[in-house]
Amino acid sequence: MNSVDDQGQEVTAVGSELPRELASLGDRLGILRDKILLVSRLSGGLTNTNFKIQTTNGCFVVRISSPSSTLLAIDRDNERYNTIAAADTGVGARVVEYLDDPNVLVVEYIDGKTLSAADLSGGNLLGRIARACLRLHSARPFASNFNMFEIQRRYLDIVAARGFYLPDQYLDFADSVADIERVFEINKERLVPCNNDLLAENFIDDGNQIRIIDYEYSGNNEPSFEIGNIWSESNLSLAQLGELCEAYYGRFDEALLARARLWGLMSKYGWTLWASIQASVAEIEFDFLAWGAEKFDRAVAEFNSADFSRLLASIADSTGNH
Repeated sequence: MNSVDDQGQEVTAVGSELPRELASLGDRLGILRDKILLVSRLSGGLTNTNFKIQTTNGCFVVRISSPSSTLLAIDRDNERYNTIAAADTGVGARVVEYLDDPNVLVVEYIDGKTLSAADLSGGNLLGRIARACLRLHSARPFASNFNMFEIQRRYLDIVAARGFYLPDQYLDFADSVADIERVFEINKERLVPCNNDLLAENFIDDGNQIRIIDYEYSGNNEPSFEIGNIWSESNLSLAQLGELCEAYYGRFDEALLARARLWGLMSKYGWTLWASIQASVAEIEFDFLAWGAEKFDRAVAEFNSADFSRLLASIADSTGNH
């Protein structure tokens, strides 16, 4: 999972040599044949190296993928297709060009404020966030589906097979996960194109609307996963989850609220293993295990919450199709 902002340190000016990662691409990218005015390395990428490049023909972001990201269930062909589909709605960044080997994606640079968890928890943006999601979810179908239960099982197989770190008690919640998956078969939502990784930094406020970037984990999914994942990633309050659900669905629905909250729980539980894999294979300096431990601690609190059984029952007792 990664974010892109414009707080990167300037590394190249006019007339200077390009950074090694860009220089190795030679003239394979059209934007590198333009007159380059400025290059900045962008912070925040955990599965990509990201550069902002300003040329005489525009401003762009170059995302160079890490080879190790294949273990993380990232399909770069899907990412490219879905990024184009998202851009067609006006919510995503336009794709300018790409390479397959190495995997490089060039998109337009969106000039605006990169949001933070503090911005979302302030509460004033939740309606606009919901509208941005609705716009994304109106896109043409994405290239494939995303299912956190399947992703979590895939990650667990990798962790077990390779002897990667597994938190104590992680497997203790297998029955609870099975219970969630069982009730989720009741009144399943229609799948829509989802980002599936909406940490706050993947929202950019361009002054007119909130844009959504980074489609590595994108795929067709239930809208309630998107809502629950936003709640989880920015550690919003339960009241804010309710506000986000009402803004998105246009009404209060207890079963949908319960579904979003349980998807948020599954998000924390699944991404915990993402962190374990990254801690073993990633080439960047980042404390992935601490990041994952924070996710897991919050997941444990949700599993052990007195609300857990009530949430399952709320979904199991719901009637009609969403």
